[in-house]
Formats: sequence, structure tokens, C-alpha cells
Amino acid sequence: MTKYCVLVDGKVCDDCGECNVCDLDPNKICDNCMQCLKTGADYNAIEIDEIIDDGTGAAEYEQLRRDLAETGDGDEPFDCFKEK
Repeated sequence: MTKYCVLVDGKVCDDCGECNVCDLDPNKICDNCMQCLKTGADYNAIEIDEIIDDGTGAAEYEQLRRDLAETGDGDEPFDCFKEK
């Protein structure tokens, strides 16, 4: 399955490593110190104010399942969402 860049929409990942660079110190690899998210709060959160559903999620999921079944590559996708 093709891996895409998380910084440039539509770009195929070429393992440049730019997504792992610290936002505060461009000479440092991110080590998840969270200094860039200092807000003065005791916790960090992301507010979701909108969910855009283009109606393709179910179809894309089924295609992913078929692709993985054909290649025999890995477990069922999104096992974490299955009811127990």
C-alpha cells in the first residue's frame, strides 16, 4: 500500500524525515517532549469542531480489506474497532 506524506497533500512519502523534525529546533529530531504544545494547562486536547464525511469511508475500508486479503499482508485492518 502506498504511504503518503503527512505534510504535503498528495505527495508519496520518500522517507525524507521532515515530518520528524522538531518544530522548535529544526536541528533536532522530535522526541515527543511536548514543549511545542505548552499551553499552561494540566492536559493537552484537540477540539474537534467539525467532521466532514464525503461518504467514501465505508467503500475505502472495504477496498482496503479486499486488498489485504489478496496480498495476505497483515491482520484485519482496524481490529481495535471490532466489538468484543
